[in-house]
Amino acid sequence: MATQDLMSKTTQDGATHRGAPTQTERRGSRRCKITQLMRIRPSDPEKEHFDDLRGTISVSRSGVFFQTSEKGYELGMRLFVTMPYSHDAGAMNREYLAEVVRVDSLANGMTGVGFKILMEIGMQASSFYGSKTQRK
Repeated sequence: MATQDLMSKTTQDGATHRGAPTQTERRGSRRCKITQLMRIRPSDPEKEHFDDLRGTISVSRSGVFFQTSEKGYELGMRLFVTMPYSHDAGAMNREYLAEVVRVDSLANGMTGVGFKILMEIGMQASSFYGSKTQRK
């Protein structure tokens, strides 16, 4: 019976054959494991609306992976993503248009979602709804 390790296949006769990867690496840039708060919502008005506040698990120049309990994510779905996201007065949040490229069911019951950033939509300043001060 043949045995297999992570990078190669070893057969009964002890010969080692390089195994072909099961999936082609499609990432165009390296990933960083950082946590950054983001706000995610569907861009399609025909889809059921949700407002998901989540932290990133890994980030690259063109994509993000995160975990969520929200069940509304689908492959190919377009999203509005605000990242980094903050409620603080005067915070400058960047808004992006993104597309879901990966949806995984995880062992912890959550869903792993990967999206690629398609374009930056613009900056959004947080509004401050506190008391007004008068200028002199």
